[in-house]
Amino acid sequence: MIKFGTDGWRAIISDEFTFENVRKVAQAIALYLSGKGQVARGKKIIIIGYDARFLADKFALEIAKVMKENGISSLITERDCPTPLVAWSVKDKKALGAIMLTASHNPPQYCGIKFIPDYCGPANEEITKKIEENLKCQGSRVKGQEGTIEHFEPREHYFSYIEKFINVDVIKEAKLKVLYDPMYGSGRGYLDKLLQSYGCQTDEIHNYRDVLFGGQNPEPGDSELTELKAKVLEMKKDVGLANDGDADRFGVVDERGNFLDANKVIPLLFEYFVTKGSRAKGQGSVVRSIATTSLIDEIAKEHDIKVHETKVGFKYIAEIMMRESVIIGGEESGGLSVAGHIPEKDGLLADLLVIEMLAKTKKPLSQLWRELTKKYGPYEFKRGKFKTTDEKKKALMEKLRKTPPNELGGMKVKEVKTIDGVKMVLEDGSWLLVRPSGTEPVLRIYYESKNPETLDLIAQYAKGLV
Repeated sequence: MIKFGTDGWRAIISDEFTFENVRKVAQAIALYLSGKGQVARGKKIIIIGYDARFLADKFALEIAKVMKENGISSLITERDCPTPLVAWSVKDKKALGAIMLTASHNPPQYCGIKFIPDYCGPANEEITKKIEENLKCQGSRVKGQEGTIEHFEPREHYFSYIEKFINVDVIKEAKLKVLYDPMYGSGRGYLDKLLQSYGCQTDEIHNYRDVLFGGQNPEPGDSELTELKAKVLEMKKDVGLANDGDADRFGVVDERGNFLDANKVIPLLFEYFVTKGSRAKGQGSVVRSIATTSLIDEIAKEHDIKVHETKVGFKYIAEIMMRESVIIGGEESGGLSVAGHIPEKDGLLADLLVIEMLAKTKKPLSQLWRELTKKYGPYEFKRGKFKTTDEKKKALMEKLRKTPPNELGGMKVKEVKTIDGVKMVLEDGSWLLVRPSGTEPVLRIYYESKNPETLDLIAQYAKGLV
């Protein structure tokens, strides 16, 4: 079964992710595009990009051949390329959409197909459902003249575009010392070049293509960025920056070698935007997923800004960003976008905004975090997962929905939210979210509190569930 998850279809290379199955998915997308009528009206270009994974470039070419047979012309990136550039190129080239060969931050043995519609953001559930239905119609072809296959380089156009979202002059004056880790992925040759052109003293590690990503997941998390943390201290850098395999997610290390996850970086940028940055308060709302820190809500309350809470998955954040002005939209897994940009997470832009914040405030990152927690409270967030059977997972989630606990960690459960999994909010604002994985026999847990003792009690309760 080829099944689209929260951000496309992913599978193990040569197991389910084969050339035959890639062609099937490509044909299903071609039928979807023809069904919208845009192909018949003459809009016949699709962008095709790929990350640094094994065979990703060959899979991309195979998709282009399928599109050609269906009368759709393809523009393929010259080399492996960040997902945000591929998504933005849809807008730049006025294309039907884009197909990105990537498994993002997943292990090296995986590859994936992400379809990006003409609005330049993640495909919504309605679109992915239609594509899945089209998988049953493999004999069909879009009639008409064959398309063409060409290559293009989106980098310079994107570089010119992205400057309107950051204060380049402030960054140039600061001359910050930066260490960048693209994690052997597609961010190399993009973020480092931008930083250098803005006057940052930039060094890189892991800045070449390795389809095995150094033997670990290309995920910019605390445990995966051990070398970056050590070298930031050793080389006396102002900040360490990282991106995942396709550069749509970000990772940040402060000048003391401490990792700052998205639940710290997003609130820091949000506070910066509405106090010192170019995005003044009153210019929109803020959007976060249900698994993301409540510190965002505290900042929003202080500045009288509306907060939207969505399901996990950037496509839900994107839906709101397309509907109204959003100062910043983000999720705890490392996705972020801002007002005026495409409704897609962009790890390159996120890293650049951190650089702007450091340059503008003229303060170390560790100090900015201390000041923020002093103002709003010492938020502590953790997440984990428990392996279990699909049957137990289903039974537990049903039980939590029907009969959630009245108290947790010695405090009353004030509110229960079920928009995605079950989130139990306590009297003091602490919370626990339990979500079933859609692809694995795993329960994912997320929890947060200002009180370390409450955090431990929540963790014990969560462990007791399984």
